[in-house]
Amino acid sequence: MAITGKKLKRLLRIYPPYIGAGIKVESISPDWRKTIVSMKVQWYNRNAVGTHFGGSLYSMVDPHFMLMLMNILGHNYIIWDKSASIEFVKASKEKITATFLITEKIIDKIKQETSNGEKYLPDFSIDIVDSAGNIVAKVNKKLYIRRKKA
Repeated sequence: MAITGKKLKRLLRIYPPYIGAGIKVESISPDWRKTIVSMKVQWYNRNAVGTHFGGSLYSMVDPHFMLMLMNILGHNYIIWDKSASIEFVKASKEKITATFLITEKIIDKIKQETSNGEKYLPDFSIDIVDSAGNIVAKVNKKLYIRRKKA
């Protein structure tokens, strides 16, 4: 049984790392192609200078591309996070947001690159922004994707 975006959103609300970091999944589209995640600075998730803790910034974006693609592509694919990097651009004490988008072009490219059972290592970028649209952090993720053998 596949999990719905609504159910995953509810589960992530009680997921201990997200509770501890104050991360909130705002929305997951029914087709899994768009997810919005946010975080406000709270007493329990700020660093020594009162801004967003860097580990929480990465935590808010960690699983989403993988989860989205698992639901879009289905059980015929193996999908794992392979590597990631984060660049801290601007400290913030405001609510921050990350919007994840998976386009049809991305899906087509994945299917093309994995059609012969080969692994594909696409890179995904996500900007974490404040309420004014200023970039707070840039995250790059590399995923491992392979079509399962029949």
